[in-house]
Amino acid sequence: MLNIKIEKAKTLKQKPDFTKLGFGKYFTDHMFIMDYSNEKGWHNERIVPFGYIPVHPASTVLHYGAEIFEGMKAYKTADGYQMFRPYENAKRMNDSAERLCLPTIDPEDFVTAIRELVNIDYDWIPTAEGTSLYIRPYMFGNDETLGVHAVHNATFVIILSPVGSYYAEGLNPVKIIIEKDDVRAVRGGTGYAKCGGNYAASLRAGKVAAEKGYSQVLWLDGVERKYIEEVGAMNVMFKIDGEIVTPMLTGSVLPGITRKSAIEILKEWGYKVTERLLSVDELIEAAENGKLEEAWGTGTAAVISPIGNLCFDGVSHTVSDNKIGNLTQKLYDELTGIQWGKNKDSRNWCLKVKI
Repeated sequence: MLNIKIEKAKTLKQKPDFTKLGFGKYFTDHMFIMDYSNEKGWHNERIVPFGYIPVHPASTVLHYGAEIFEGMKAYKTADGYQMFRPYENAKRMNDSAERLCLPTIDPEDFVTAIRELVNIDYDWIPTAEGTSLYIRPYMFGNDETLGVHAVHNATFVIILSPVGSYYAEGLNPVKIIIEKDDVRAVRGGTGYAKCGGNYAASLRAGKVAAEKGYSQVLWLDGVERKYIEEVGAMNVMFKIDGEIVTPMLTGSVLPGITRKSAIEILKEWGYKVTERLLSVDELIEAAENGKLEEAWGTGTAAVISPIGNLCFDGVSHTVSDNKIGNLTQKLYDELTGIQWGKNKDSRNWCLKVKI
């Protein structure tokens, strides 16, 4: 059980215009920090004014990339706020920690720390259409010696950021390019973990894609360079001839919480949802013969992001007339309706907190 010490900021920041937030540009007045050592376990849990974190020049994270993180959101309600499936984030963070030899955190402590921090910075939760308070828990190895080994000391931090749409396009369809050369992750590696190294590996292809006018890269598997895996910041789904097809979790694909939720909703609606290997050849053939009816990405940041154009081998393929498909829109409305409290939470996914 946590015993959180609280040091409130003496001077509060001026809040930004909540109708012009962008994504990840502003941060609240406070943050949560907790330390770990093999001898003491987790200790010294505290909420302090937002600021820089001292790190030793030999710190493990700087040299060997021992780092994991999560992405979540809080949504303001009439009497407080709610979070969408936070215990799923706690579970995934512990799965990531196990893969990178970082210490795990009790899920109750994980959620309690977030709740107490959001309670203090509650006024930072925006209410403009399409906005929310983004929650970024992260952990890094903090041994102050050089040498590759399992982590003995670690730091757990939570920061908060009021955000709008992840993409400048908003809910408008985005352009995606399928990457042939670089790979993001391989089976047996860290692809299923939410760690910085996976994203660092994606930067070069992402930079090239942006220079060509594309919003994201669609990755192929790292072994055969043949099977669709995920988009740079999202999982991906396709409606092919009435069936929903999404890449199976082979160990190199992030087990997305929005992905999981979308699959559960789609099955409830009566759609056939198949998690399987999907080759790029099959996908492009479906695009060429008109069977690729809709495509979208799923993730915490964007929730649902319609895909209007797929490019492979220099050839562009328009999806759903470059418009938001009916099912894509319906899924977006259902998920965001639950998250923002507009729709009934019949599945008990949201953790509601009264203020």
